Amino acid sequence: MTAQPKKRSVIESGDGGLGLGLAAFIANGEDLGPIIRHAFDSGKPEVLVQNLRSIVKKKEVEIEELCRLHYEDFILAVDELRGVLVDADELKGMLTGENIHLQKVSSASLLNLDELFELYSIKKNIGEAITTLKICVKVISLCMACNGYIAEAKFHPALKTLDMIEKGYLQNIPLKLLKKVVAKHIPLIKMHIEKKVCSEFNDWLVHIRRMAKQIGQVSISQASMARQKDEEMRARKREAEAHSDARPDEHVYTLDVENTDEESTLNFDLTPVYRAHHMHIRLGIGEKFRDYYYKNRLMQLNLDMQISTSQPFLESHQPLLAQVAGFFIVEQRVLRSADGLLSESQVESTWETAIAKITSILEDQFARMSTASHLLLVKDYVTLLGTTVSKYGYQIRQLIQVIEKNKDKYHQLLLIESRKQIDDILANDSYEQMIIKKEYEYNMNVTAFHFEPDDVIPEFPYVASFSSGVPDVCRIVRSFIEDSISYFSYSARTNIYEIVKGYLDRLLIEVLNDSLLNMVYARSLAMSQMMQLAGNISVLEQSCNMFLLFSAQLCGIPKRIAQRSHSGLTARAVLKASQNAAYNSLINLANFKIDEFMVLLDDVNWIVEEPPDNPNDYMNEVLIYLETLVSTAQEILPLEALYKMVSGAMSHISDSIMTTLLNEGVKRFTVNAVMGLDIDLKLLEAFAEEKFYRTGLADLGKETTFADCLVEIRQLVNLLLSSQPENFMNPVIRGRNYGSLDYKKVAIVCDKYKDFADGLFGSLSNRNKQDARKRSMDVLKRRLKDFS
Repeated sequence: MTAQPKKRSVIESGDGGLGLGLAAFIANGEDLGPIIRHAFDSGKPEVLVQNLRSIVKKKEVEIEELCRLHYEDFILAVDELRGVLVDADELKGMLTGENIHLQKVSSASLLNLDELFELYSIKKNIGEAITTLKICVKVISLCMACNGYIAEAKFHPALKTLDMIEKGYLQNIPLKLLKKVVAKHIPLIKMHIEKKVCSEFNDWLVHIRRMAKQIGQVSISQASMARQKDEEMRARKREAEAHSDARPDEHVYTLDVENTDEESTLNFDLTPVYRAHHMHIRLGIGEKFRDYYYKNRLMQLNLDMQISTSQPFLESHQPLLAQVAGFFIVEQRVLRSADGLLSESQVESTWETAIAKITSILEDQFARMSTASHLLLVKDYVTLLGTTVSKYGYQIRQLIQVIEKNKDKYHQLLLIESRKQIDDILANDSYEQMIIKKEYEYNMNVTAFHFEPDDVIPEFPYVASFSSGVPDVCRIVRSFIEDSISYFSYSARTNIYEIVKGYLDRLLIEVLNDSLLNMVYARSLAMSQMMQLAGNISVLEQSCNMFLLFSAQLCGIPKRIAQRSHSGLTARAVLKASQNAAYNSLINLANFKIDEFMVLLDDVNWIVEEPPDNPNDYMNEVLIYLETLVSTAQEILPLEALYKMVSGAMSHISDSIMTTLLNEGVKRFTVNAVMGLDIDLKLLEAFAEEKFYRTGLADLGKETTFADCLVEIRQLVNLLLSSQPENFMNPVIRGRNYGSLDYKKVAIVCDKYKDFADGLFGSLSNRNKQDARKRSMDVLKRRLKDFS
């Protein structure tokens, strides 16, 4: 920093200043570049050169002075150096001689030393070669062992050997070529092992898919056998309860002494799965195999759940559901034993996928079914599937929901089939009392339905109060109950009695009662057949309790508890009403037949001149018909029905006679014609009284007898034959003797009434007696006209 301004002062001074500055720079050993550049820039290089020359001259003078000062010392040093050179030459000669002598002496030893060094080198090379060979031999032996394991499909020791080579020897192999070959083949061998175990696993996939159906069938068969044993136990329990005379607080126990073997299980081999999984874990690609397993099994499941289009679902549903059951049994075993190959979430997800597909298939197929037995068959196998897979922890709530959802569809099909069967039975029934000739027939048609006490065996041939259609209908009803309970069995419901009872009510009301009413209103049955139909309805109405107890028994409700229940079947009241409808039809049929005989009233001579001695023809026909009617009805109908029918017939006869007298067809009639009516009525009344007491109707405490049903026409005849008919207008007498007569009807009949016929001598006989009655009748006529 101090030199730069110094340079400027030197440069800026004159030529003399330049020389001094240059000398100072040279003395200090500084760089002369700036001075030289400045000299050339200022155009004065000659001055610079001149100054440099002057400096050189000064330095030469200084050197000469220095040399003069040190000349003597220098000469002495040169002399000493020459002496040293002489000594050195002598020493050199001595050394040369010694060297020649030493070479002559040591030449043999040197040869031996070279040989020794060569031997040492050979020894070293041999040692290295042996070490290399040992490593190579070990590696090769491991490779050979690995090849042997692979050839024998012992992949686990093969992988252990490969790991030993790779981790313990590969980096230490001295031969680059061998090292390269081994390093190249290790991944190839691993890939080969992976392909081999995958090939074995793929073969297992094909095999297990074929086996899955058999696995499912065996498992479902075991569930079916367990269910059968359970049903047999329940049947024995019901039978014991039915035959037990124990008091309500006593119980009947049965000991099942049957030897039951352990349930046989179908063994299936999972070794290929275990091996493939383990090998992939050893290869470090366990996750890849887990994904491969899950996707392939899911693909198999999707293929397994394809519905066959070549056969009906009724035939294909069992193989389909057995295949699904077998699939998930295998999956559960893999989950438990394959050490993480499957996770619970994967199995649950797969099951949810499968159960959603199954429920969709079932809903679609159930909707297509038109036969109850087909639907029940599929339902039973579905519940067996649910029982089977639930033992392995799978949820079956959706299966139960599908079954529950289709219960109305099933029972609707069952009702349709029952309607067809009942209609066929009713249409083909002869409606004649069933004659039973053998005891087994009696047990099958009477005892089985408790129509008579179980401990009573009648004499044969036995004439039943019902026709052959009644036990056939009862069998259909019992079959309906069994089928209904079968649908609800082994479902989530525990108390199905009320549900079965509801469907039983529907069967009895919507099917049986409707079919019976159709027969009642069809008017295709003869009188005796209609009687039998009415009797059949009465028997069926009384059988409702038997149907209810049968339902309770199958539902597992003890008989004594079911008998205590106060809730009966609504159908009983409905059948009771239909029974009344049948009785009304009987009455109508009887009245219609009676009308055929009452037509003969038109042939009666209403102005007969002489009093008749015999009843009219129509009454003889009516009595013959009534005799047949009562005798037939007495064998078939209950007394209440007999009472209604005969009472209705008597009332109809009374109404018919009254209607005939009121109609314009009878312009007038005489007292002799009324006497004929009186004879007719006396015969009819005698018949009515006899039948009322001989049939046992008097024991029922009925206030109205058969004869009471003729009271209107009887009071009218009594009035017309009365000596003082004008007493009809007396309220006391009318209430006592003519209370059933109507003013208007009496007025019309009296207006047609004449005391004598219009014959030649009609007015000459008994004139005195008739005059008084005629006057009284005339008074009655006038008063009736005034009253109206």
